[in-house]
Amino acid sequence: MNAVPQQIAPPGEVAHAIRARGLTRRFGHVTAVDGIDLDIPRARIYGFLGPNGSGKSTTIRMLCGLLQPSAGTVDVLGHEMPRDAEQLRTRLGYMTQKFSLWDDLTVSENLQFMGQVFGLPAQRRRARVAVVVQEFDLASLFKQRAGTLSGGQRQRLALAAATLHEPELLLLDEPTSAVDPQSRRDFWESLFDLVARGVTILVSTHYMDEAERCHELAILASGRIVAQGPPQQLMSEIPAAVVEVEAADTVAARRALVQDESVLSVAQLGTRLHVLIDPATPEPENRVLQRLRAASVAAQSTLVRASLEDVFVAATGFGRAAGARPQD
Repeated sequence: MNAVPQQIAPPGEVAHAIRARGLTRRFGHVTAVDGIDLDIPRARIYGFLGPNGSGKSTTIRMLCGLLQPSAGTVDVLGHEMPRDAEQLRTRLGYMTQKFSLWDDLTVSENLQFMGQVFGLPAQRRRARVAVVVQEFDLASLFKQRAGTLSGGQRQRLALAAATLHEPELLLLDEPTSAVDPQSRRDFWESLFDLVARGVTILVSTHYMDEAERCHELAILASGRIVAQGPPQQLMSEIPAAVVEVEAADTVAARRALVQDESVLSVAQLGTRLHVLIDPATPEPENRVLQRLRAASVAAQSTLVRASLEDVFVAATGFGRAAGARPQD
């Protein structure tokens, strides 16, 4: 991924779009978000990556003022949230995971209504509707009811509605969870176009390829940030050695490797195994081969560069139950 030059905030404006300190949300005895810190610069795509229940959606709802934090502070575009939520309403765009527009209204009616919700004067509203219809390829669907649209078409309509009032900050909660791969690619091209115009985007996802396209990324687990930084940096600084194994009997190889105390995780990729090894282990390739030879499993091993999925597994422990020893 190409580096993006640092944006300089105009005089009088803060350099960050979002800053949070100790952000926490409890629901009774359950802590959904547990004291996270965030610094999200302007004109970037910042991603939340994590499994279901990791706190992604709860965090986004606190950032846009829909939920009151149980503890901590949130600064959005220089304003305190949720205190200043009403002042920030026209500067934020929010797209939920579930399609939240009106199925019985046409594309045109949905956009016109959202323009009224955002308080756009009639002339500007008509002009902005024309712009987003062109930008998100909705002209052929203009008179079609939203409930009859495909998943990708509904997604384009939802993004058009979220950006109709030209927000400075766009919050997207797993926006591509119900669309095909081509629609996901097109959607991300639209996001980069918005960033090029100065929009800041916070997007939650559970797709590794999408997470890798973010300028910066936070990996969440159990309501906490367990890794944070540019994806390429996270992959180069993974706290594990990654060994790729090719074995004639992958089942036997996996069974042998998970018994080794230096093995953090084993994941199968087709006919290969990706093995995460404790970074303190000397000569991890040889360690793997010795374990396999002891189990009479013929195999080859190679030390490889970590993928973002490897980073996710190392940071969260996700998948250890599927084939590695429990961690203390």
